[in-house]
Amino acid sequence: MKIIDVPFGTLDWSTVEPTVHQGVTGQALWRTLEIGNIRVRMVEYTPGYLADHWCSRGHVLLVLEGELDTELSDGRTFKLKPGMSYHVADGAEPHRSSTATGAKLFIVD
Repeated sequence: MKIIDVPFGTLDWSTVEPTVHQGVTGQALWRTLEIGNIRVRMVEYTPGYLADHWCSRGHVLLVLEGELDTELSDGRTFKLKPGMSYHVADGAEPHRSSTATGAKLFIVD
């Protein structure tokens, strides 16, 4: 990832209004900062959340709270706990998220 046109800055995430994104079940609450050529998000999944799509966008994702289940389109699954992360390139491996208990994530893409 090459970060372009992003000056130094700080952000209090609690001041960013969340947007609601419905899953097949549950909801994702996104607090989003788009700056330069990147999108940075603080995302909270409600308990029982299942994404409504397979994502092909590249991400660096860090689990802050809860547990995240990530499924790849080839059938592999991964359980991430707080302090764990994943990274994937644009178009590399379609993936989708779910959580039984809820999760809070920090995502850069």
